[in-house]
Amino acid sequence: MIFAPVTPAALAARKVTKTIPIVFAVSADPIDAGLVTSLREPGGNITGIINMNVELAAKRLELLRQVAPRISRIAVFSNLDNVPDRQQVNALRDTAAKVAVAIVPIDVRTENDYNIAFERPETQSAHAIMILPSPLNIRFRSRIIEFAARHHQPTMDAEDRGPREGAFMSYGPNWASNFRQAADLVHRILKGAKPADLPVEQPTKIELVINMKTAKALGLTIPPSLLLRADQVIE
Repeated sequence: MIFAPVTPAALAARKVTKTIPIVFAVSADPIDAGLVTSLREPGGNITGIINMNVELAAKRLELLRQVAPRISRIAVFSNLDNVPDRQQVNALRDTAAKVAVAIVPIDVRTENDYNIAFERPETQSAHAIMILPSPLNIRFRSRIIEFAARHHQPTMDAEDRGPREGAFMSYGPNWASNFRQAADLVHRILKGAKPADLPVEQPTKIELVINMKTAKALGLTIPPSLLLRADQVIE
């Protein structure tokens, strides 16, 4: 069998085989990406764990505006040729349009694109930055966070590693938990189960993490109700 952790890897594996079982651990929308025909009945040789990043896009925007209600422009580092990035940017745009917030996609495909993006006026003048969990953003997350700090921009991440590295906040599934769930699917398939018969699972943990040191540096006051909801508060 093949373990393909994220959507691009699963799509690449599917191009190679329609018979060898494939399990993914993180996919924003496996139906729209073309990995499965439905969550309940995948219908082929692929199953795995959805990360719900498309569904959580609206909540991330809501959490940002709860702390900084005057935000009206959010920069999103993304590669719209990457299916998960495109799905999440579209979801953000749909939600943002309802609350008069502009989503500004910042195109990044190589390391140098970040250097160029950091010099663009639309990046520097954004009120906040949304960090999508793409391979490139994960690789260059620290540089995004450093840039945001220089320009006094709160950052919303999809992974708890973001706040641990200095991002302001994150809201999303616990990746370690997703990978453990995926490992269970691998085990069941190796014991004889068919991917077509194993529903795509939702994450068991959705966590809110807040970095208070970053919040203080940005001059942001966290509502007590939000602090009570946080799964982790980094001092």
